[in-house]
Amino acid sequence: MKLSDKKATLTFSDGSPGAEFPVYEGTIGPSVVDIRKLYAQTGMFTLDPGFMSTAACSSSITYIDGDKGELLYRGYPIDQLAVKCDFLETSYLILNGELPNAKQKAEFNDLVTRHTMVNEQLQFFLRGFRRDAHPMAVLTGLVGALSAFYHDSLDITQPKHREISAIRLVAKMPTLVAMAYKYSIGQPYVYPKNDLSYTGNFLRMMFATPCEEYVVNPVIERALDRIFILHADHEQNASTSTVRLCGSSGTNPFAAIAAGVACLWGPAHGGANEAALQMLEDLLAAGGVDKLGEFVAKVKDKNSGVRLMGFGHRVYKNYDPRAKLMQETCREVLEALGLQDDPLFKLAMALEKIALEDDYFVQRKLYPNVDFYSGIVQRAIGIPTQLFTAIFALARTVGWIAQWDEMISDPDYKIGRPRQLFTGSPSRDVPDLDKR
Repeated sequence: MKLSDKKATLTFSDGSPGAEFPVYEGTIGPSVVDIRKLYAQTGMFTLDPGFMSTAACSSSITYIDGDKGELLYRGYPIDQLAVKCDFLETSYLILNGELPNAKQKAEFNDLVTRHTMVNEQLQFFLRGFRRDAHPMAVLTGLVGALSAFYHDSLDITQPKHREISAIRLVAKMPTLVAMAYKYSIGQPYVYPKNDLSYTGNFLRMMFATPCEEYVVNPVIERALDRIFILHADHEQNASTSTVRLCGSSGTNPFAAIAAGVACLWGPAHGGANEAALQMLEDLLAAGGVDKLGEFVAKVKDKNSGVRLMGFGHRVYKNYDPRAKLMQETCREVLEALGLQDDPLFKLAMALEKIALEDDYFVQRKLYPNVDFYSGIVQRAIGIPTQLFTAIFALARTVGWIAQWDEMISDPDYKIGRPRQLFTGSPSRDVPDLDKR
């Protein structure tokens, strides 16, 4: 970050001494006021619930311009990466800062592929869960348990240890998600195959059985790979911030990523695509397109309790760039599977058309987000709704571990310690029991 010539001055209306703070400029985007010495100079903290105006770190990985509807990984627009690159190329970029050349790509693919197997004893750990446990509960436990199996890469002060931990997490996450799925439906686990792509391998581990080999459909493979790319990182969201805060204590990377998985589970974060699909299915069951007018009227009525899921975003105040790509992918998958007349997709398109033309939604900038279409794609592929968030975690792991490594590599990093505005009782004496 670059120190600006401009400075920020804080003054008080009661004549108390003011303070001056440096301003730093990023490559693009808003500048920041450095308030690290605010308490020392004024005896005060700032209050910013939800971190609406607070930059908790500096980062060179991902940039979002919500007003423009722009998402960049290491400077590259998401719409270009999703068309010209595969997920492992994108992962290499996020981890290393540059896209790989042909040799680097081949070496990275081989490295990840040869780390996709997990320790056999993880199967016994998995059997401790109920069969009907939510996949995210299982995945949180499995990821955290990796630290009990890979002791040789837990020294976070060693760059090589951080590097191999990153590779292990990216490589093993598809295996863990597939294992959790197979366990839930009572089928035997399917081991990875080194001659398949990252995404093709995951599809096979999900859907193959000992009695019938799974043939990877290239259209589905590419669609799921694109879903992975679109979800690989998203700046300082709740789960990424959780990984950074957890990791700032010096804990091992597997524990930090497990914390990110747990955070992602929330319906306001990773569970949003599941909620969007459920909304569409409920609407379809209630009458589909014919009931859209009635549904939209309820959405506009604040007292109805009906929410429009899959529209709007905390950061994007324009069309989510990932949503456009996901809509194209959705169409490609449905056509490849002979489902182009899928009533759920037609309903989604009709609802999107209303939202893009209706002043109520336009004024509030409630554009479709990536969750609106990704649920339909995963449903068509055969992925059960309960597994949607686990797929999200699989894709986001590379972003989490890159953000964690960036933080640990920063010589100025400190353990996270937010402050508070205390509103409880001031100091008081404990009365004797007979006087309470």
